[in-house]
Amino acid sequence: MPVDHYENFPVASLLLPRRLRQPIEAIYRFARAADDLADEGDAPAAARLQALAAYGDELDRIERGTPPVTTEFASLATVVREWRLPLQPLRDLLDAFAQDVVKKRYADYPELLDYCRRSANPVGRLLLHLVGRASGENLRRSDCICSGLQLVNFWQDVALDWQKGRVYLPQSDLARFAITEEQIAAARWSERWAALLDFQIERTRQLLLTGAPLVHELPGRMTWEIRLTVQGGLRILERIGSVRGDVFRRRPVLAAGDWLRMGGRALWM
Repeated sequence: MPVDHYENFPVASLLLPRRLRQPIEAIYRFARAADDLADEGDAPAAARLQALAAYGDELDRIERGTPPVTTEFASLATVVREWRLPLQPLRDLLDAFAQDVVKKRYADYPELLDYCRRSANPVGRLLLHLVGRASGENLRRSDCICSGLQLVNFWQDVALDWQKGRVYLPQSDLARFAITEEQIAAARWSERWAALLDFQIERTRQLLLTGAPLVHELPGRMTWEIRLTVQGGLRILERIGSVRGDVFRRRPVLAAGDWLRMGGRALWM
């Protein structure tokens, strides 16, 4: 699937059954476009929130069964109807993106996880509905994977998020490790910073591993898609750890050799 953004993880890849690629692409395009409304360009906050609210109105129209105002929502409406998908996860995404417009700091880890619950977990939940595996335990494990992947991106993108005025590292953790925002602004690595990132890496790794048994509950090729996705997150954490958390000088990303490593590890999950 062609996308304009760098992605760590497979999106609507050839590993997925053909019948699932179109609905997954429709969900992804909705999420990507809504996220861009919150993040991209130089529109004022009020205009961004208004645009996100218009997306919410379109979801309301889909729920009522009335035609969408914009053609971009036609494919999503078809997918929601044909696959009987719940709309609350899509509304949760909009709520998280609207929060991104106005909220730039998080007091503690539970508050950050609440953001992940709305910004990341909905996509995994929708995937489970698509494959008919949306049991309570599967949803819980999916939430762990999706929140873990969101946190991986936060630790990977500390420098990029600072440029947008955002700090996703919990304020309580910054205080615990005696890190100031001035240090982030100056892109200054220290032993205390390395300890802070080590702490986040391990906590995020455990979250991904808690969700990993989900792969044994998924059908066919979907299990291999999610195996590689989890391994991608774990590998990025390893790369962050290998530079001792110095994400300022170089953003850790997956290289060609990493995919071979991830594939081997995926076999033994």
